[in-house]
Amino acid sequence: MYTVFGFLAAAAGIYSLLIFIRIIISWFGGAVTGKPVDFLTRLTDPYLDWWRRTLNLRLGFLDLSPVAGIAALSLVQSIFGTLSRFERITAGNILAIVLLSMWSVVSFITGFCLIIVILRLIAYITNRNIYGSFWQVIDTISQPLLYRINRIIFGRRIPGYLKGVITSSLLLAAIWIGGKCAVPQVAKLLSKLPF
Repeated sequence: MYTVFGFLAAAAGIYSLLIFIRIIISWFGGAVTGKPVDFLTRLTDPYLDWWRRTLNLRLGFLDLSPVAGIAALSLVQSIFGTLSRFERITAGNILAIVLLSMWSVVSFITGFCLIIVILRLIAYITNRNIYGSFWQVIDTISQPLLYRINRIIFGRRIPGYLKGVITSSLLLAAIWIGGKCAVPQVAKLLSKLPF
């Protein structure tokens, strides 16, 4: 039984990776084509289309419903992965599963935001042509994110752009790394509860 849960967790992880690759490819428009891309599209688009129809999280030309789809897969992967590690199901195990599942979603969103902010930082430092469609997508996501993070950190003071991007990157990295270290340990303690 636990082997089945482990297999399902691995399958959800692989499918999440394929969907992430599909999303990245879509940022380049028609620049990336071929049979592997067509196969990937046929494999992932039905799932992504379901999320688009169900949630309709479109912001201008940017569609965020795939992020919800990957977050859901991450949650499923976390649940199956956790179930594959436990010898029996107790209240402590259930609390650990809930905690790991919630962290899975938060971790994915934080990691995604971190990648976007780092891409923006790289573009700024290397003075890239930011008028292409790829950079418009990055800016559409990063600008509101950077604004909110900088308001939390700096309050009403307005930092320089580079300082704001670096600070946001460091904060997101600290949250992501800190959670990766702390949450599994807390879940392990919860799973050992005797009830």
